[in-house]
Amino acid sequence: MTLQKARWIGVDWGTSRLRAYAIDEVGFPIAERESDSGMGRLKPDEFEAALIALIEPWLRDNARIPVFACGMVGARQGWKEAKYRPVPCNLLDACDLTRVETSDPRIDVLILPGLSQAAPPDVMRGEETQIAGFLASEPRFSGTVCLPGTHTKWVEIDNGSVVAFHTFMTGELFSLLSEQSILRHSVSDGGDDPDAFLQAAQRAAARPENVALDLFGLRAASLLADARPQTARARLSGMIIGHEIGVAREFWWAKPVILIGAPQLTGHYARVLQAEGAETRIIESKTATLSGLAIAARTIGSAVA
Repeated sequence: MTLQKARWIGVDWGTSRLRAYAIDEVGFPIAERESDSGMGRLKPDEFEAALIALIEPWLRDNARIPVFACGMVGARQGWKEAKYRPVPCNLLDACDLTRVETSDPRIDVLILPGLSQAAPPDVMRGEETQIAGFLASEPRFSGTVCLPGTHTKWVEIDNGSVVAFHTFMTGELFSLLSEQSILRHSVSDGGDDPDAFLQAAQRAAARPENVALDLFGLRAASLLADARPQTARARLSGMIIGHEIGVAREFWWAKPVILIGAPQLTGHYARVLQAEGAETRIIESKTATLSGLAIAARTIGSAVA
């Protein structure tokens, strides 16, 4: 069925994971596969082989199928550096795609552009596709889109156009603190304490300037009060996310906030934002990504003809 009905392939190629979707003529995903062949594991001359290994079952010898890719595949360290579109811009406009030369004649690979901002300097790759996917259903939206992750993006949208954005290295900071700092001796690898998380997040959101002062208290509490490692981990997560939300207050105060990402992480952000009085709505990242890739596919008539 897939071999006969797939009209194009969508690819979400991040730093650690490669995800591919076979899409039919009406834009419905009829198959999906993923691997750990993320950008961070590959050299430029290894990308094509990694892609073919994943999507081989969907290819036909007598046809050339369009492959639309977003994410870190278009980074300077990726398969081929794709362009950036400067903000402000409308993501629903025709995409400035970058074509990649391939050895395999069965695929026509096109990489979606990222977004850039001159002042303050900032860039994104991959998140813009998810934002475009959301805007496809609400093209006149005004408010904020937040995309939590290793490098969380807060994006200001005005009447469907991206006006400005800021990146917070929140996920990376949490990994560094929990795995490489002195706090690694006090936090667990897993577990949860929702109450401790929310309490720490609200304190940090209210006074983000105090987070650096409060961090070592996690270590001291484990030494003096035998604090549970799960509780320490939850408090650390709350501090880091709360700090971000406190600093980003201008993005969400009195504005609707759309959260796009993995359910667990967006759920954490939603809890804190709602506790602070913000209006939030969650959209799953896969849904937004596929919708955004479909916009790119529609710019190439052969992809949906």
